[in-house]
Amino acid sequence: MTPKKFSTPKTWLRSHAPGAAFCFLFLALALGTSAQQKELSPEKRAAIDKAVSDFMAANSVPGIAAAVVLQNELAWSAGYGMADLENYVPVTSATLFRLASISKPITATAVLQLAEHGKLDLDAPVQKYCPAFPQKDSPITTRELLGHLGGIRHYNKDGQGDIPGDSAKHFATMEESLQIFANDPLVAKPGAKFNYSTYGYTLVGCVLEGAASQKFTAYVRESIFHPAAMEHTQADDVFAVIAHRSRWYHKNEAGGVQNAGVLDSSYKIPGGGLISSADDMAHFAAAMLNDKLVSRKSRDLLWTAQKTSDGKATSYGLGWGTANEHDLALIGHTGSQQGTSTAMTIVPARNTAVVVLINMDGIDADHLADQILKITLDLKD
Repeated sequence: MTPKKFSTPKTWLRSHAPGAAFCFLFLALALGTSAQQKELSPEKRAAIDKAVSDFMAANSVPGIAAAVVLQNELAWSAGYGMADLENYVPVTSATLFRLASISKPITATAVLQLAEHGKLDLDAPVQKYCPAFPQKDSPITTRELLGHLGGIRHYNKDGQGDIPGDSAKHFATMEESLQIFANDPLVAKPGAKFNYSTYGYTLVGCVLEGAASQKFTAYVRESIFHPAAMEHTQADDVFAVIAHRSRWYHKNEAGGVQNAGVLDSSYKIPGGGLISSADDMAHFAAAMLNDKLVSRKSRDLLWTAQKTSDGKATSYGLGWGTANEHDLALIGHTGSQQGTSTAMTIVPARNTAVVVLINMDGIDADHLADQILKITLDLKD
């Protein structure tokens, strides 16, 4: 089994009420293939098709979209299987999937933009920009939050004090979302311990809004999505009618595929509430490789593993996971929540990236991303 390079905790995957399970036959045909395929040979495209088809069959996955960036440009993308099983809607490379935690690299990049423009001090107490967050025994900085060193708790294992997994409760503002965890004690002194926290990124969202004097979604749309040609990436608004949005699926204990539980992710948009396509996320990876969104100095900061106050490396930069495999430095993130499993891997030294989006929770998207990466770059196990 491939090591989980950028694995993130899955305690947010709540149990779902059992429903009618069904079996389905699956023909994993590549649909919606990008026109820019000249840099990925037919042999490699065929090998990727087979890897995806085998992966889908082994995991009973309804639908997958994948993309490859070569030489800092989108070289190939395709959809496989179904975005909507009930209505036989196929996945394409433009199908919108829940990003889950690979929303975090987008948020972190937006924050570093503001820091570059002198609008945000990464080392100032968060209350400078988000006065709604209460003072703690020790100050918390945005830099610490981005690296999961801020001491903010993640989801509780028993779900107490969190939003239920199958919840349609809507949060209208970032400040309202803070109420879930703002009054809870810190799990550690800021800087002392790596503690992965999606709630920490909700606080980052509040900081961003204060620094930018703009709503989070408006800022990332103007400053990240438009410059990176991510024209269809947006918040996963449960009330909006959004074209090309996938349905979400879950596998029950008997192995049957059913609809995933309800999720209104409005309380965690910066850390896990965006939707995007394989094409858009490949454009994001390409924009990062081309230094189109932040300077090389800021990119290096985002992609450098942080250390705790006692000097221990965390294998996590600012919003981005870091790893070394195949004798290469890898940058990326994974994500999982109701109805989705995602992975994005960037290889800076090879100007290459891979994106995998799956419309079912609890699936090892990182494993498939690694398979595609090995095919793309001719890497051996």
